[in-house]
Amino acid sequence: MEKFMNLLTTIDDYVWGLPLIIAILAVGLLLTIRLHGLQFRKTGLGFHFLFSKSSNNKKDKSKSGDVTSFQALCTALSATIGTGNIVGVATAIAAGGPGALFWMWLAALVGTATKFTECMLAVKYRQVTPDGHIIGGPFYYIEKGMGEKWKWLAKLFAFFGVLVGLFGIGTFTQINGITSAVQGFFDPNAESTVHVFGNDVSISVVIAGILLTLCVALVIIGGIKRISQVAEKIVPSMAIIYIAVTLIILLTHVTAIPAAFVEIFQSAFGLRAAAGGAVGAMIAAMQKGIARGIFSNEAGLGSAPIAAAAARTNEPVRQGLVSMLGTVIDTLIVCTMTGLTIVIMGTWNMDGLQGVQITARAFQLGLPFPEQVSSFLLMLCLIFFAFTTILGWDYYSEKCLEYLTNHNMKTVKIYRYIYIACIFIGPYMTVAAVWTIADIVNGLMAIPNLIALVALSGVAAAEVKSYFERMDAGLLDETGNHPE
Repeated sequence: MEKFMNLLTTIDDYVWGLPLIIAILAVGLLLTIRLHGLQFRKTGLGFHFLFSKSSNNKKDKSKSGDVTSFQALCTALSATIGTGNIVGVATAIAAGGPGALFWMWLAALVGTATKFTECMLAVKYRQVTPDGHIIGGPFYYIEKGMGEKWKWLAKLFAFFGVLVGLFGIGTFTQINGITSAVQGFFDPNAESTVHVFGNDVSISVVIAGILLTLCVALVIIGGIKRISQVAEKIVPSMAIIYIAVTLIILLTHVTAIPAAFVEIFQSAFGLRAAAGGAVGAMIAAMQKGIARGIFSNEAGLGSAPIAAAAARTNEPVRQGLVSMLGTVIDTLIVCTMTGLTIVIMGTWNMDGLQGVQITARAFQLGLPFPEQVSSFLLMLCLIFFAFTTILGWDYYSEKCLEYLTNHNMKTVKIYRYIYIACIFIGPYMTVAAVWTIADIVNGLMAIPNLIALVALSGVAAAEVKSYFERMDAGLLDETGNHPE
């Protein structure tokens, strides 16, 4: 096992080395420049579109698409607001110091332009299958936008997308995070165990794993419409509850917030490291912060466009504005609140804590409730966040497989059962192995997408210019749609 972990670590360090980190930031910066800082200028408009009646009209048949704009965003958020916000932030700060949070912010600021572009392109180049449902994403904007000669790159993206779903964000990390939280609450000392796959495992882990596997199976068999219906109910309510809980911690420790920001900025640039170690400390913070930031908000990864492509709209730019809000909500709001809580409570460098334990301890110390209540609230949020992430990533990876198999739905149905099997065995994977595998396939998936975004940045700029010219000329209504 030690040799296997060493191999994974070597691959992870290579995939998530400085070249990819620089590439992700550079693509986001390029798109920010080409779109004239659209993510800063039009965020308010995006929220206006999100809450307009047309974004939530489930009976509107005048626009092509399978789900409403709001449901598409909730599906994307279901896949992004998950263990990355609770466990991922904790592991990033533990490995890279509080400065990792700064690099998460930076990646999110430029990543919002990336998210806008990839989701807008997904709607522009989406396809209608022979049976009438919508499919779109990087594989189609690579093939249709860049040309047939780049179809191999589209297939490469789709292949990595299936791997991310099965072995990365979609299964192992989510179920592992859930069962760890359940054990931490019900059986923290693993006093009641059974022998599973060669290891002694807490009964609470086994029960939680089985129940979650059954719940996942009941939902994903219904496809995108059932997933979006579940997501639009769970995601907003759980996000509000989680933000409210973390706000209680921050407001009751408001005097510590300025010092926490100072610590974050100092750590981000290695200013607290010993002489000669500043550069290494900064690189560690940058690497962990950006890697976990991408894991959390998925900007540049190419996943959210797959959900955006199903949105019921005839205007690609409009959906891009709605979809880019996912990065704002996920990283700039939810991850920030988690990170500040951990830094203020100082749990990131406590001996013996890892993963969800870091965030759990911060909640226990920060909330004015008994520790059991604090742990239960975190466990509840984690369960629902991770559950919806599992659902969202099943949809993403199914669409990647559908593209690879030329819309062979029999293969897709078989894949669903393999996905469910991965959920079942996920609790028995080690924490270190789980996150390392997720990092590797994440990075590999991003590479084809980043190439496409650079190649199609001119198309994105032209689409944006055309859209706002039509809006200024009164050719679009106040909801951002062409009046029917």
